[in-house]
Amino acid sequence: MQLNPSELDVDLMVQEYPAPSRSLRVAFVTETYPPEVNGVAMTLAHLVQGLHSRNHDVQLIRPRQPGAGASGTSERFHEVLMRGLPVPRYPTLRMGVPSKRALVRLWSFHRPDIVHIATEGPLGWSALQACQHLKLPVTSDFRTNFHAYSQHYGVGWLRKPIMAYLRKFHNAAQRTFVPTQELRHELAQCGFQRLRVVSRGVDTKLFNPLRRDPALRLSWGLGPDGLAVLYMGRLAAEKNLQLLVQTFDALAARVPGSRLVLVGDGPLRQPLQLQHPAFHFAGQRSGDDLARHVASADLFLFPSLSETFGNVVTESMASGVPVVAFDHAAAGQLIRPGVNGQNVPRTDAPGFIRAAVEAAQDREQLARWGVQARSTVEPLGWPGVVQRFEAELREVLDQPMPAQGTPGQYPRDHAGLAHNGPRA
Repeated sequence: MQLNPSELDVDLMVQEYPAPSRSLRVAFVTETYPPEVNGVAMTLAHLVQGLHSRNHDVQLIRPRQPGAGASGTSERFHEVLMRGLPVPRYPTLRMGVPSKRALVRLWSFHRPDIVHIATEGPLGWSALQACQHLKLPVTSDFRTNFHAYSQHYGVGWLRKPIMAYLRKFHNAAQRTFVPTQELRHELAQCGFQRLRVVSRGVDTKLFNPLRRDPALRLSWGLGPDGLAVLYMGRLAAEKNLQLLVQTFDALAARVPGSRLVLVGDGPLRQPLQLQHPAFHFAGQRSGDDLARHVASADLFLFPSLSETFGNVVTESMASGVPVVAFDHAAAGQLIRPGVNGQNVPRTDAPGFIRAAVEAAQDREQLARWGVQARSTVEPLGWPGVVQRFEAELREVLDQPMPAQGTPGQYPRDHAGLAHNGPRA
């Protein structure tokens, strides 16, 4: 018997069955990725794994790392390992080489819906050129202040040319993602276009106050009442480590039994160890071991002014360790002075020292700040960040491709392609 539509229940008449969103084919291009340890590598890993877990086809294109064998593949994941060269002063890191022809060939046979370029080096530039050649939608990340780093390495005269290159690079993308409103405003003032804020997340399960380890603190030479002052990050000039040392010296004069623990590595490690043998150098740490080191501290000092975000700030806060930092990047966005930590104006180095010394002298206050710091970052889990990132990619795909000019040329183009498994 056929039913007349007028005889059907009204609720059934208005009920809809929308199709689920289709899976995307997303190619990520990056010149850093775990097991390399830095904020960009960690962030990219969470985005790649997050999209993969949301049922998208992910292609990861990166330089082959020393000693790496064939990488794992799965039904919806494919790695393409490119030729790479050591980064000067950081021999454990790799940078890509110009590879436009290889990428054009790859994407001609396995065309992605969209390409996301995470780094602006030779491999990223080649990917941008390949996208323009194939008329592929492309997005980019602004994650590292390379233009700001130049002043720390005696080539401050390169700041303007580097900024011009970065502006040209990112303005060729349909969208450039930045982690904070502060950075968005700064770049917009410099002529960058189509900027969107997608914040970074933090793994609140990994970084947790429950990982505090009295035995580890004892190995640092701390007694039951000792104060563990933490620095976590690269040991490099751009991290403002001279102020870190000055601050700890002032703090230790007021708080006997304090110990500075430095987690990380870099070109300044050896000279710092020679000059300050009483400091504890924990070296590079990762995973549960890193989380244990962070949670076992009492106060985190972060004097850097070169960050675009500063993942270490959220990791420390998630571990219940309050932060003293400048009012900049993640610290400026998340720290409420006198509530969950302390920050000071970017130009006030003496204020940074005073804030750290005052904080260190009140252990009960540090404990209260640590509880509030954890509470502040608990909503910042990675699943929400990945969902926002996915929504941004879909929005780009819903828009028509703009007419684009052709960027300048890198000196030479080399193909150095190594496939690991079939494309999903």
